[in-house]
Amino acid sequence: MLLICGIVTYVNLLQEIGTIKFLGNLVATTGVPLLAALVICYIGAAVSAFASTTGILGALIPLAVPFLLAGHVGAVGLITALAISPSVVDSSPFSTSGALVTANAPEERRDYVYRRLMAWGFSMVAIAPTVTWLLLVVPGWLGG
Repeated sequence: MLLICGIVTYVNLLQEIGTIKFLGNLVATTGVPLLAALVICYIGAAVSAFASTTGILGALIPLAVPFLLAGHVGAVGLITALAISPSVVDSSPFSTSGALVTANAPEERRDYVYRRLMAWGFSMVAIAPTVTWLLLVVPGWLGG
């Protein structure tokens, strides 16, 4: 609960001082919209490996709004990719779900569970953004 509250508080601070709007406008003016969408998905996945997905979504969606308003990519595809990319990383032992699983593993299996969750979580940081981008964002770009 404290982790989620901390992330949400941090995101609110970033919104209050204009960081989210600035970064969103920066992404919106990028010359290669599909690449910018992929970068946002990777940011979400990488940060979610160490934080709450719920809190990260609270930062990613406002970050993507100016980009989406420009109409360069399909809104449904990008929002769905932004939701999936950080969610599949939640099993990292540094994220909320993975930490709970690791903490509740039997003592003699804890190192094994930790290593396996680490491999899964960080492989998803590398794989999920590209897969969701290819399946959900790129077809929207080609169709629009």
